Amino acid sequence: MLVHPNFDPIAFQIGPLAVRWYGLMYLVGFAIAYALGRWRIAHGRTGRVTVAVLDDLLFYVVLGVVLGGRLGYALFYKPGYYLQHPLEILAVWQGGMAFHGGFLGVLVAMWFVARKHRLAWLETADFVAPLIPLGLAAGRLGNFINGELYGRVTDVPWGMVFAASGAGPLPRHPSQLYQFALEGVALFALLWLFAARPRPVGGRLGGVPGRLRGVAVRGRVLS
Repeated sequence: MLVHPNFDPIAFQIGPLAVRWYGLMYLVGFAIAYALGRWRIAHGRTGRVTVAVLDDLLFYVVLGVVLGGRLGYALFYKPGYYLQHPLEILAVWQGGMAFHGGFLGVLVAMWFVARKHRLAWLETADFVAPLIPLGLAAGRLGNFINGELYGRVTDVPWGMVFAASGAGPLPRHPSQLYQFALEGVALFALLWLFAARPRPVGGRLGGVPGRLRGVAVRGRVLS
């Protein structure tokens, strides 16, 4: 049985400014995505997508992730509280982000950039898809550091106790690490290999994550 190390969520502090590991993981994810995008453009694997498009995507996707994630958290998880305290929606340093809201924010950002640069939606999706998984991996690593989003109680040898996070004394699946490995590293490797060969524009690359998620969901239903 393993015990979660109960990391300090604050990476470092400068005066009153506390920089948290979870926030740093966002920065790492955006930096990795930008570097991978520059590499793909430099090697001629992006069709009409240019560095100017990538720069716009980075700016608007950051806005979409932060604003969408925060608004999604407020609306999906604590609507009553934030209706009474609307100004606290802006207090992102207090924590609270929703993947669903961030995902919708990214879709809006992609639509806007595609429209601005007169690109097809599926063309933009094919470019963005391989850049995302390692950012997801960084986010799940941040979840693990925070001791949140743990799984069900289990008796597997690698079960981990998240007692300091309020999960009780029983070992649980370290689901953050599963997602780090599968929807992060493994999905990145698959998409990067799939993108290595030139393919016609039309969503073939951008649709791969959705098809894989559909297979996973069907597998869970059948099991």
